[in-house]
Amino acid sequence: MKIQLSDNLKSQDILRRAGYGLVNDRFAKEESWSRRLGSAVYPRFHAYVSSQEINLHLDQKQASYKGYSAHGGEYDGEVVATEARRIIGIMEALIGGQTAALNPVPVKVKKGLWGRFLGV
Repeated sequence: MKIQLSDNLKSQDILRRAGYGLVNDRFAKEESWSRRLGSAVYPRFHAYVSSQEINLHLDQKQASYKGYSAHGGEYDGEVVATEARRIIGIMEALIGGQTAALNPVPVKVKKGLWGRFLGV
C-alpha cells in the first residue's frame, strides 16, 4: 500500500513517531523501515521509502530460498490498511501542529523517604 507524503514532512520523522526503526540492509536499493508486531522478528510491518512515498506491506515470514526475495508478504488487506490509516493520522497530526497529542505525558517519579525530607 502506497502512502503519499506531504512536502513539508520528512519520512523519518513520521516513521519514528509511528514506532518504526531503520533497517540496515546492505543489499536494499531503497531506505527501509520496520515495526515488529511482537517479540519475534516476524511478522512485521515493512516500509520502503522513496522520494515522497512510503510503500508499506506486512512481512509474515522471512524469505524461504537463498538468493530470492520472495516472502510471505501482504501488500493489501485490512491489517495493512489499518496501519496505513494510523500513519496517515500521525502525518495529519504533525501537519496540524498537534504534536502534544503524540508525545507521552511525563510521569512523576516517587521520592523515597529521604527524598521527601531533603527535597532531593
